[in-house]
Amino acid sequence: MAYQPASLAAGSCLPPLSRPQLAEARRVRAVELFEEGVSNAEIGRAVGVGVESVRCWRRVWETGGISALRRRAATGRPPKLDDAQVEMVRAALEQGAQAHGFEADLWTLERVAEVVSRVAGVTLSRASVWRLLTGRLGWSLQRPERRAVERDDSEIARWVSHEWPRIMHGL
Repeated sequence: MAYQPASLAAGSCLPPLSRPQLAEARRVRAVELFEEGVSNAEIGRAVGVGVESVRCWRRVWETGGISALRRRAATGRPPKLDDAQVEMVRAALEQGAQAHGFEADLWTLERVAEVVSRVAGVTLSRASVWRLLTGRLGWSLQRPERRAVERDDSEIARWVSHEWPRIMHGL
């Protein structure tokens, strides 16, 4: 959970700041204090960081300005599926597994990967399928209830009401 000052938390309509937003806000406040001539130790206490962090921020600010202390977009490999493809996959999965030729209406990672390949033309690993389902689609793991095919609920009820008392009372 992100930290939020008590002054904002009570009765405010503002959403809580994320960790990266809080870190950037600290750095921006530090720059304001640099410009006012406040010492590194005082800035550290004011924004809740160590003096060494303030020294580092000051060096970065002196060479690159405030923009050098701003957050940057996340880097890394772009997702294999764009938003439009994710929505196509969502629509396909919502039709159910049987609509895609599977015997049981049950989704497995392998089955989802097969549908993604058919619909979007993209091959995903099991781990990537899991991230797609739980992260981008917001699905959760659901395990089917295990029940014996031969189960007869009326026979079980009869046994519990007639046989069990007879056994318990030794009749």
